[in-house]
Amino acid sequence: MEKKEKKYTTGAVFFTSILFMMGVLFGYFLIVPLSLNFLGSYVVSDEVLNQINIGSYIDMITSVTLASGIIFELPVLIYFLSKLGIVTPSILRKYRRHSLVVILSLSAIITPPDIFSQILVSLPLFILYEFGILIAKNIYKEKEEQ
Repeated sequence: MEKKEKKYTTGAVFFTSILFMMGVLFGYFLIVPLSLNFLGSYVVSDEVLNQINIGSYIDMITSVTLASGIIFELPVLIYFLSKLGIVTPSILRKYRRHSLVVILSLSAIITPPDIFSQILVSLPLFILYEFGILIAKNIYKEKEEQ
């Protein structure tokens, strides 16, 4: 039984790490530049200066990349919820439209107010959701075969 456990643990750590790193890279190379461009050019009035210091810059980069990394763990979350029997592929398909609204809302919150960046952020999240449906489908098949 130890070999089987080692195999599953290695796979879980590998895929979790890959997804997290993809999220961090996505956040760092895509969301951070969009956010910096928006925040750097945002003007409240002529009397209020837009002063970005190194602390706020690092805090923004850290929070955006960490949040992106965590969000990219969606397939892992769906995997564990499917294993526990909480989520089934039919439930995920049934609430696909609701998830799209949530994904678009989240991407509207974390991106500058333009439609291009919102779609650019929401597209990978929706793909991850669809990938989660496939994962749940495979787990559901495994449970039926047992």
